[in-house]
Amino acid sequence: MTDRVTARVVVAAAVCERGRLLAARRSAPPELAGRWELPGGKLEPGETSEQALVRELREELGVEAEPIERVPGEWPLGPGYVLQVWTARLLRGEPEPLEDHDELRWLSPDELDTVDWLPQDRPAVDAAVLRLP
Repeated sequence: MTDRVTARVVVAAAVCERGRLLAARRSAPPELAGRWELPGGKLEPGETSEQALVRELREELGVEAEPIERVPGEWPLGPGYVLQVWTARLLRGEPEPLEDHDELRWLSPDELDTVDWLPQDRPAVDAAVLRLP
C-alpha cells in the first residue's frame, strides 16, 4: 500500500468531447510503450494538481485545457506514486502526440475495450467515464 504522506502524485485528464474520451498511446519508456493511458504527468514542486494538468496537456498534446473536477479516488501506479484523475475540457488547440505518445484516439464508452490500457489506468478510466457529460 502506498504511503499517502510521501506518495508522489501523477495527474491525468479525462478529456471528453462529443461523448468520447481522449486516450493516448505511450511511446516511452520502453516498458510502457504501446499501452494506452489518460494523458497527464507528475506534479512538479510547488504546483497544484490543476496547474500540473494544464502544463502536462500543453507539453504532451499542444493544447490549452481547463480542469473541471477531480474524479473521486486514487490509484496506485508503482512504488511511491498515485494517480489522480481530473475531468477537463479543451479550450484551444487540436491534440497531437508531441511527447511520450505516438497516437491519440477519441473513444466512445463502448470502444474503451478496443485499446490495451495500462493496468493501473483502466480502473481510473472506468471511474472517469462515470463523471463525463
